[in-house]
Amino acid sequence: MIEPLRVLLVDDHGLCRLGLAELIELRLGFRVVATTGKPEEAVGLIESHKPDLAVIDLRMAPLDGLRLLRRLRDSGSKVPVVILTMSDSRDDLAAALRMGARGYLLKDMDPNDVIEAISRAARGELVVAPAMTAKLAGLLEEGKQRQERESSLDLLTARERQILAYVSRGLSNKAIAKTLGISHDTVKLHVRHILSKLGFSSRVEAAVFAIEHRIEEAARMEAAGQHDTAPPLAQTHSR
Repeated sequence: MIEPLRVLLVDDHGLCRLGLAELIELRLGFRVVATTGKPEEAVGLIESHKPDLAVIDLRMAPLDGLRLLRRLRDSGSKVPVVILTMSDSRDDLAAALRMGARGYLLKDMDPNDVIEAISRAARGELVVAPAMTAKLAGLLEEGKQRQERESSLDLLTARERQILAYVSRGLSNKAIAKTLGISHDTVKLHVRHILSKLGFSSRVEAAVFAIEHRIEEAARMEAAGQHDTAPPLAQTHSR
């Protein structure tokens, strides 16, 4: 006889816990092995009951669903997790998926759709509430653009990386030109090439990107090994 899939529920609203447990058992034939309204107990319950799937609320105290998910991953637990929440925040969706959640569902969905999505998640599918699909598409597109920009870093010359590092410090083209001993027009041309290669429309976007990717540190290391082609970054201060 095939054992039913085992599910654990974590939600600090008792009515939601009880209702969801009943639907999961009656409609899906799964076995709800444990429920709790205390998220701090969830790690221990998962270790002891070893569920095949955990359905976790997001807004809980003293431990919210995202922190709980992180704690589970830090403990080595690989249990698939579906977030079931009222939050339609794009940031919450992004954070949950980054931490490996298998699903992100909203409590205002039709109960039949929630149950169907949980069933699909149990089969290994990634499930997202229909109201969140546009936000998911946006996140995927941003991720694609980020990967393309990171790949584009290889297209930058040593001088362009060096100038980008100065841009990240907030230096003007004039200040960069003076520091490097090159013309203002040359710096402007380099900045134009940098923005074009990385797909940015402003130097502010490029500066943020450079800081996130430690371009200054990389440029300094590169310059240290290529003194004949690009002087090391000077200790300058923006004015």
